[in-house]
Amino acid sequence: MVYTEINRTSSPKRRNHLLICLCVVLMAIVILSVTLGLTLGTSSSSSLKATFTNRCQTYLKDNGATTSQNDCEKIWESFKQAFVGRNPCDVPPDAYDSLLHRVSHDPACNRMLFWSKTKEIVHAFTEKRSCYLTLEDTLLGFTLDGLTWCGKNESQETFTTGCPGWSDCVNNPVRSFWNGASAAFAASACGDASVMLNGSIDMPFNPTSIFASVEVKHFNSSIMNGLTVLLVTKETDTKTCGSDASLKDLQSQLDPKLKYTCKIVPQSKIKNCISQPQIACGDCW
Repeated sequence: MVYTEINRTSSPKRRNHLLICLCVVLMAIVILSVTLGLTLGTSSSSSLKATFTNRCQTYLKDNGATTSQNDCEKIWESFKQAFVGRNPCDVPPDAYDSLLHRVSHDPACNRMLFWSKTKEIVHAFTEKRSCYLTLEDTLLGFTLDGLTWCGKNESQETFTTGCPGWSDCVNNPVRSFWNGASAAFAASACGDASVMLNGSIDMPFNPTSIFASVEVKHFNSSIMNGLTVLLVTKETDTKTCGSDASLKDLQSQLDPKLKYTCKIVPQSKIKNCISQPQIACGDCW
């Protein structure tokens, strides 16, 4: 009788111990699965395609550009061919040539706006004003802005995790796309173009930036007249167009046929133009 009572008393404890052990094992399995998923990458073809096509269709609808050439399904297939089934560190910029030729944008003479380290304010401006156009305001730029993607060797899937970061290897799918798209955008610049640079940092014209390493090198003086630097500054900034060494480097790298102009533009003035659309674009700087 004593044995039976002891057995009844200890049985719930054993069950609790078993439950605790089972929970620990399950947690270990979950953690291992997540770790493997992050390491190997998770196939996400459907989610990436849905985001791509939704953005593409939104852009076409908002810009009235629904033509047979701008078929989002066909654009997706052309995009995918650039990197699917390939080593994610072996996708050079020219892999996107077919895509960039398929989806070309209309010339935007005197309206093209480049940027470096000013992404937030430049896009806040172009979102409210159609007088200027950045790469991210074109169909492909709008569709792919902020996304991550890659393929894997001998796989027909697309991935959004486990992909190399921007600096992990030179020819990764995301970096190569933006380098190729930036080169094409710069090569199409016509008339007078502008670039918004950050006057609050040590080197507004940074040689490692896409603007310096790609876009400036693809300006075509046969169709482009000049470049205006919009040096965006805060109240406490003391940098000027004439005193900054990096801007002198920019001027020296431009084709001599291109007219170079530089303007100090207070950040507050741009924000004022963003919030007050009745101000003419020409009065924003």
